[in-house]
Amino acid sequence: MADLLFLAHRIPFPPDRGDKIRSYHILRHLAARHRVHLGAFADDEADLAHAEALRPLVHRLHVEIHRRGKGASLLRSLITRTPASVAALASRTMGQFVDDVLATEPVGRIYVFSGQMAQFAPEDRPFIMDFVDIDSEKFADYARTATGPVAGLWAREARRLAAFEREMAGRAVVSLFVSEAEAALFRSRTRLPAESVQVLENGIDLERYAPAPYPEPGPPLILFTGQMDYPPNIEAATGFARNALPLIRARHPEARFAIVGRRPDPGLYRLGEGVEVTGEVPDTRPWLARAHVVVAPLRLARGVQNKVLEGMAMARPVVASPQAHQGIDAAPGRDLLVAEGWSAEAQAVSGLLDDPARAAAIGLAARRQIEARYGWDARLAPLDEMLTHI
Repeated sequence: MADLLFLAHRIPFPPDRGDKIRSYHILRHLAARHRVHLGAFADDEADLAHAEALRPLVHRLHVEIHRRGKGASLLRSLITRTPASVAALASRTMGQFVDDVLATEPVGRIYVFSGQMAQFAPEDRPFIMDFVDIDSEKFADYARTATGPVAGLWAREARRLAAFEREMAGRAVVSLFVSEAEAALFRSRTRLPAESVQVLENGIDLERYAPAPYPEPGPPLILFTGQMDYPPNIEAATGFARNALPLIRARHPEARFAIVGRRPDPGLYRLGEGVEVTGEVPDTRPWLARAHVVVAPLRLARGVQNKVLEGMAMARPVVASPQAHQGIDAAPGRDLLVAEGWSAEAQAVSGLLDDPARAAAIGLAARRQIEARYGWDARLAPLDEMLTHI
């Protein structure tokens, strides 16, 4: 069994948010075929406590808390002219772990998850670079929607990170993205050949997210899930509550909008009547099972939205913005509804609440599409072929 070094910007457990879901399933796939040495960062002590759960999958394990705050990261970025998001994870101890593993273990393959971790990839070793999506484009999106000095800071981060991404992709054997849309954009930006920029799509645990019967008639529940200190999620939930929900409640006065996810921004608790903010829950599946409609009204979105896949897997009708639908192989009108703008989203949700039979039929079609396209084994099969070239 060949040795492989796996580097991740966030500990791949528990698989309860987008990046952790992807990194955990890739790690598990690789651990079945290689002896894996894992280096990763944790957000805090609670996150660090999950490290031991990964022991059965890995041979050597190093997880440390990244302690550099935003201010220190920005200062280091200004001094070193590196992207602030990369400077945030600069770590002597992580570098020492990588050096020690490479010096003492017969590592033949390296998998780098997230561009921030590419700073630890040795220059004399081949590696796979899993960018997931184009982080520099995310910061460019922030810059386009911000005003004042903040817009300038985002724009500078976008430029520096884009240059860093190009450099790392040039060193990697192959760069991976979660969707063809992201890969095509990166190819156009870097002029790298198609064989150097490929797609490794996300999947979903088909057994864990098993389909649930459509809820019985009652007060309608509209559901949004996500990491709720993440600006695009805050913007989406806030905008929906303020602009779409009142239109929906004009037709369905008992409708509730549940915002389910950890670390909710304080402003979410002030969204008013009909809005429920749960904070962290042990499991989102009971909420999905009770939901009449799942919404993904994101205005800023990159890659593939796991919240959409999870809703579809549990046979829930999903109303998604065009940005949230991008990268997901699902037919609008059959597998989900795509609506652009608050009024259109409100109309789509209200239409589903008016017609439970149609809502249930869309949910069942969604589940069939997920089964056909998004099982993890099928999605990760191309990875084995890629690794043979290292």
